Amino acid sequence: MLAVVAHPDDESFGLGAVLAELISQGARASVLCFTHGEASTLHGRPGELAVVRSQELTEAGAALGLSRVELHDYPDGNLAGVPVDELAAHVLRLIGEERPSHLLAFDLGGVTGHPDHHHATRAALLAAGTAGLPVLAWALPRSTTEQLNAELGTAFVGRDPAELDATLFVSRELQAVAIARHRSQSADNPVLRRRLELLGDREYLRSIHPSGRTPTTRGRESGHVRPPVVTP
Repeated sequence: MLAVVAHPDDESFGLGAVLAELISQGARASVLCFTHGEASTLHGRPGELAVVRSQELTEAGAALGLSRVELHDYPDGNLAGVPVDELAAHVLRLIGEERPSHLLAFDLGGVTGHPDHHHATRAALLAAGTAGLPVLAWALPRSTTEQLNAELGTAFVGRDPAELDATLFVSRELQAVAIARHRSQSADNPVLRRRLELLGDREYLRSIHPSGRTPTTRGRESGHVRPPVVTP
């Protein structure tokens, strides 16, 4: 499994429980992160944020059991200004080196509404199309996002039940450890706490085509595969 994300903490705050569960089932997982997250408005530790968050990513990756973490220095908050084929080239190189069976990314639209997340997923899809790999997308149910947006004024993008291909039952133990490693971002983060509370012991995945289109016959068309180690 190769996870493609925009910022340090995406691998923990968003994908942490999914990665920890797949690793516990015997998968090997690595992460490609495009920015140092230096534009964050949260700064819960002293020091230059780009340096601090790089260190936190390394620590969180170790906590999750990732086999590799690669961090790039593209501009946080302006990732969409980078040509998507340039970003996809990094993904393709790691595909060649790590030989994953799947890519893992945020859902189309970026889940949180952040354009960096969406652009990272576009790069993953472009690389997956070239390499012929399926892409698993971390997604949230619409009922969860509507509650978060109503309570906290966020801009999460959710999916109807029919759009969610698999439910993954997870333990949050390792994810909690990884989240704590991102001390600059997690010390005062009510949105994160509330999202995890609403999700409980479940995470949701979609299988998306490199073209960005989900087939009408779910799970049957070529290239549309169900995620491993999930319950229907």
